[in-house]
Amino acid sequence: MPTYEFRLVLGDSITLDESLAERLFEAGCDDGTLFSSEGVATVGFAREADSLEDAVRSAVRDVMSTGVRVARVESSEDRVYSQINAELATR
Repeated sequence: MPTYEFRLVLGDSITLDESLAERLFEAGCDDGTLFSSEGVATVGFAREADSLEDAVRSAVRDVMSTGVRVARVESSEDRVYSQINAELATR
């Protein structure tokens, strides 16, 4: 199964702490790395899936199951993201 790399930019004002890292891990984000740059919290993923869309959608679902809002998807390859970003903008 291929591995897809992308980032989920988290919405709102997120505090990066051990509690958030644990919640994300328990939600299935053990293939993600939580980081912040210029006050913007992001989870970088290297996720195995059948397709890029499956990888991104499952990561969004996992992150949002913790109560954290996903603002947008970023990557050097912007093939599937515009559709998902449009959906996230309405949440």
